[in-house]
Amino acid sequence: MSQKTDKFFSLLDTQAILADGALGTVLHTRGANFNKCFDELNLSNPAMVAEVHREYIEAGAQIILTNTFEANRYKLDKYGLRSKLEEINQAGVELARRTVAAAFKDILIAGDVGPLGIRIAPYGRVQAAEARAAFGEQISVLASAGVDLIVIETISDLYEIKEAIQAAKETAGSLPLVASMTFTRDDRTVLGDDPVKVANSVHEAGADVIGINCSSGPAQLLRILKQMRQAIPGGRFWVKPNAGWPEQVGGRIMYPADPDYFGDYALSFCEAGANIVGGCCGTTPQHIAAMRAALDKYPEGCQENTLEFSFPADVEDQETEAGEPSKLAQRLHAGKFSIAVEMDPPRGLSTHKLLAGASLLAEAGATVINVADSPMARMRMSAWAVCDIVQRKIGIETTLHFPTRGRNLLRVQGDLLAAHALGLRNIFVVMGDPTSIGDYPDANDNYDLVPSGLTKLIKQGFNAGLDHAGASIGQPTNFFVGAALNLNPGNPEREIKNLKRKVDAGADFFLTQPVYLPETGPAFLEQYAAVHGPLEKPILAGILPLVSVRHANFLHHEVPGVVIPYETLTRMEKAGDNGVQAGVEIAVELIEKIKEWAGGVYVMPQFNRYDMIAEIIEAIKE
Repeated sequence: MSQKTDKFFSLLDTQAILADGALGTVLHTRGANFNKCFDELNLSNPAMVAEVHREYIEAGAQIILTNTFEANRYKLDKYGLRSKLEEINQAGVELARRTVAAAFKDILIAGDVGPLGIRIAPYGRVQAAEARAAFGEQISVLASAGVDLIVIETISDLYEIKEAIQAAKETAGSLPLVASMTFTRDDRTVLGDDPVKVANSVHEAGADVIGINCSSGPAQLLRILKQMRQAIPGGRFWVKPNAGWPEQVGGRIMYPADPDYFGDYALSFCEAGANIVGGCCGTTPQHIAAMRAALDKYPEGCQENTLEFSFPADVEDQETEAGEPSKLAQRLHAGKFSIAVEMDPPRGLSTHKLLAGASLLAEAGATVINVADSPMARMRMSAWAVCDIVQRKIGIETTLHFPTRGRNLLRVQGDLLAAHALGLRNIFVVMGDPTSIGDYPDANDNYDLVPSGLTKLIKQGFNAGLDHAGASIGQPTNFFVGAALNLNPGNPEREIKNLKRKVDAGADFFLTQPVYLPETGPAFLEQYAAVHGPLEKPILAGILPLVSVRHANFLHHEVPGVVIPYETLTRMEKAGDNGVQAGVEIAVELIEKIKEWAGGVYVMPQFNRYDMIAEIIEAIKE
């Protein structure tokens, strides 16, 4: 253990350490362009960077962070600077070291490591090992250049911070490690993890100091710190808030919290158990000087200071129009191949992980997100509420799964009105799973309508402006209604009869169970045509990507209506640990054959492998 490392841990145990404030926002106020790479200033304008370091040291900071927040391979690649990764990181450390030497003060230099700027699987395309390698590449350079500790900061994803911590442990030797996450206004990470889970996860991953930074401001971070401290009573904590929530004033980004306010909160953080305090976006050397003055008043410890406020999150309103057909309806009517992807609602309040997955799928090129309603009769958030959130926040159209089971006529019609008012136009009518298999087996399982009856109510009632009793609902709805179809039924005659009933009720399109034998589609449709004439409705054929031979065997042997050919089972068995990739390849091959007779596909991810689905979508688009 080095002398600097010993000093760091000694300071942690004896006093509240003061770190510096924002670097990027201060550089911006001095002429740095937000469209340029701030880390590159280490090479092109080192004097500007060094001046900010010097001012923070003079303000009383005991730790300064290197100007390397974005100096990883992914972010540098966006600026065409990936080849200069080592040079930029080395220059950042050297600049900090020279500034410290010129100040003649014993200041610790922290190698600053920010987020990679990409999403990690299962909510992104970059695999965990690739992320760890990227973090390791940067951290290795910082450690070799001579930093005194590593600070991983402003991470919003637990998957990402765990890989960063592991990379630091593998490449930075015995250097002290701070791992700091940022939170949204609801005191959760972007993926919905609460402060207690974050503290436990970061602590278990092996960080020496658990950090919170950025977010909305001091009041929020004090709240979060108290929760984390209660979860890890003996933990060490790093707190660097923004100077409040940023506001745009006259074309400039302004932060409302002034230096005196930060001085008060320095004491509050210290009293709540913070070992290291400082500032993030919007803070300046003046903020750090105020924090220094406040801490210096109580060298033996902090007095109790209980400032704490909360602010309501913004509420978004939405107006909807009734007349225009859904985008899915327009695509299918135009004969454009469409891609629907199913997602399950969350089991709790947080929608962050679901939104991250929906964002990835939208970026990959999905046409529509299907939101299941209480799949397997498990308690989950209301599907039409999730559809509304996805449409508003991600901007991709949704299809609401609407089971008849467990709904009487009053609730069915009330929920339909609510769905339409929220802008939902695509409805997939289904019977729904029996409550006997789910979380509440004794729950009411009654229903007033079968799927064909509900389809008729929507298409011939609501879409004509009438409720079930024939009374006016004010104006017609414009629902585009889907129904279920089994292309490989045990009793083809009964399935053909059910299909004709749904067509007569007004179904606009059909979703099928998973298809592994693409020839079953044309074969069944020929049987139907022989009795009732050609089916003039588009079909979205079910695609359930396989992830392993065990998964394939389970579907083949235990799921009614699913038949997986021997050749596919053998292929998955031979794939071994590469089952996911084999599953992607099989799915792409199936879809290419299905394109010959279907209007699109209905993809059902397994185990939240949205990265896998994105790969499939991009492959079939190509």
